[in-house]
Amino acid sequence: MSPAATNAVDRETIERLEERALFIRKETIRLISIAKVGHYASAFSCAEILSTLFYGVMDLKQGEPDWPDRDRFMFGKGHAAVALYPILADHGFLDREVLDEYTKLGNPLGDHPDRTRVPGVDFSSGSIGHALSAGLGMVLAGRLDGRDFNSFVLLGDGEQNEGQVWEAAMSAAHHRAGRVIVIIDRNRYCLDGEVDEVMGIEPLDEKWRAFGWDVHEVDGHDVSALCPLLRSLADREAPEQPAVVIAHTVKGKGVPFMESEIGWHLGYLSPEDEAKALEYIESAAQRS
Repeated sequence: MSPAATNAVDRETIERLEERALFIRKETIRLISIAKVGHYASAFSCAEILSTLFYGVMDLKQGEPDWPDRDRFMFGKGHAAVALYPILADHGFLDREVLDEYTKLGNPLGDHPDRTRVPGVDFSSGSIGHALSAGLGMVLAGRLDGRDFNSFVLLGDGEQNEGQVWEAAMSAAHHRAGRVIVIIDRNRYCLDGEVDEVMGIEPLDEKWRAFGWDVHEVDGHDVSALCPLLRSLADREAPEQPAVVIAHTVKGKGVPFMESEIGWHLGYLSPEDEAKALEYIESAAQRS
């Protein structure tokens, strides 16, 4: 029996996670319309992953971003932080009004997350490759403090090209840091093009397994599969083996003219295209 089989998720929860993924996509478009440029496609590929983590899996307290026993979250692909900020406001970690001034002079919300300025951000990311090291360090520090929180690390698949990722992976297995859970957003595209053309990373599952990790694969847009799997990994009793979930996704998911189109890694929607994008997102939600 797979771990996910013991963590069934009811229909109400699934609908809630799908609705929050819709919320994330719509808010991403709204905030980028304020900034006039942003990472739509990267945010859309991980919308269901973020929704599942923050609304279905992670142990958090509403309005308490500094609760010491909370689960931690490292956003390796920090350029997609525009998708994270609305979630933090939703959890009462920052005022919703702060979103309305996104990236404006003096506003704490930038294109990449800054843990010194944004409550609920555990790691200032964006320089690719460092998040797993930080996530591992937090788990090891928690161990010394007698705390048993999980550290979730969301990495891009292009990020697998960074040597520090593999140093941290080796270290996590060596230190039996079972509270480290990595999710790889395997959308197959990075800034420079198709990941496997820029630098081949397959066989990704075998590589992580060789480094001593418990490896799983899942449809990264299917919350009914994501949620029970991530819950089962988060709820393990005294785990010693770190876990990685390879989440197969589509870059720009939800907006056909963005899906797997490299030009939308960074861009700006004209008012006409913004209306079309929102229409696509809404219609997809109605079909689900």
